[in-house]
Amino acid sequence: MNRGTLPHDDVYQEDGFWKLRRREALANSNGQAERLESEPVWLGPATGTGKLSESEAHRIAWAASNYFMARPARDVLAKQSEMTLAEFVEHKFAPEHIAAKRYSGRAHYQAILKHVLTPEEVDRVFHSDAGSSRTKLRTIPDWPYLGNLRLCDARPEHIQGLVSAALAHGYSPQTVSHIRNVVSAIFSHAKKERCFTGENPASPVKLADRPRKQDRALTFAETKEVLGAMEYPEREMTLIAVFAGLNVVEICGLQWKYVNLSNAKQDTDGESIPARTIAVRKQWYRGELGRVKNCRVRNLPISQSLLQILLKLRGREKFTGPEDFVLVSRAGTPVNQTNVLERRLKPISKQVQVPMLSWHLFLRTRKALVAEFGQLFQFYMATVTHAGPERAPRLGRDWHCRTQPRRSCFESNPKEDEPQFPHVQLVN
Repeated sequence: MNRGTLPHDDVYQEDGFWKLRRREALANSNGQAERLESEPVWLGPATGTGKLSESEAHRIAWAASNYFMARPARDVLAKQSEMTLAEFVEHKFAPEHIAAKRYSGRAHYQAILKHVLTPEEVDRVFHSDAGSSRTKLRTIPDWPYLGNLRLCDARPEHIQGLVSAALAHGYSPQTVSHIRNVVSAIFSHAKKERCFTGENPASPVKLADRPRKQDRALTFAETKEVLGAMEYPEREMTLIAVFAGLNVVEICGLQWKYVNLSNAKQDTDGESIPARTIAVRKQWYRGELGRVKNCRVRNLPISQSLLQILLKLRGREKFTGPEDFVLVSRAGTPVNQTNVLERRLKPISKQVQVPMLSWHLFLRTRKALVAEFGQLFQFYMATVTHAGPERAPRLGRDWHCRTQPRRSCFESNPKEDEPQFPHVQLVN
């Protein structure tokens, strides 16, 4: 069979033109085979100026036949593009895109999608029980939700209306940016899955330029005053952040097997940890212990001042095994960063009259102090660390939260409203 010769297709001349007639074998209502012929398709002139040769006519017929053969696929694409945004998120975007994210990513999508779809639609997407959900966000009357919008009907003005409504309701520029980015991710996935064609409708939507807030750091005097008001565990968490540069999820997820306090190498999980080194490998986030991102895997040397702090923690009576955490509650579970922030750091901020304390603030303070003191940074921080009375941590009654004694501020909260995909195997 030569190029352009197709089963059940005829290329022929008629009235000075090349034409194509397609023939299809179909079954009638009685189940008997029938041969149906389509209306002739004009291919081009067969005579005169610009006439086509027979081989050229067959090439055009081949392309035309491929077009007809691809018609079912186009029909499927057209049907998929008629899905509403809520249907696409539930059946495609959530199980294929969101489910592949880490827990923090899944929680982020669940929170932001409640500004794009109705909260009830989001609860259905994530298989959440709306009655037991602790979220404060409920359906807002007259909010331009996009759940009922068909993919094929989406236009930039729909996303712009959503962004404008968020700004009018006083949402922070960061939240508005997250909303636009989530919508953009939905349509990017729709294009990838051939459920949407054309330009991403979120791309032309521009956000108003916002002045960058100047990040503040504590001065050396403020750092000394804040540390003087702290006790376990916030004091140790702050010192580890300032001395080693670990963020709070890395501090809470730090296990003794990744802390080498000796003067010799230590083998852990098939790798060698140098002497006096912290190997950053795990993090504790919202009740889940996971591996840090590849860009955060690193070995950090332990300074003399930090060594003294870690030795004191290692000297407690229990929870010092390889799998135990460096900073633990009375039950041996990792400390809860959110509770420590709310019930310890915020009251200290008011007590010493400094800007609102946060874990990011301590990392900025480390950077500022290193820039100020240079190589003498460790020396000056050592004078602050060892000043005042001994603060050896104990697993006793003093571990109770002083501001809200009804609940220990070190207890790890269960995962609240965790996105669930029971029919999908999650990828770490």
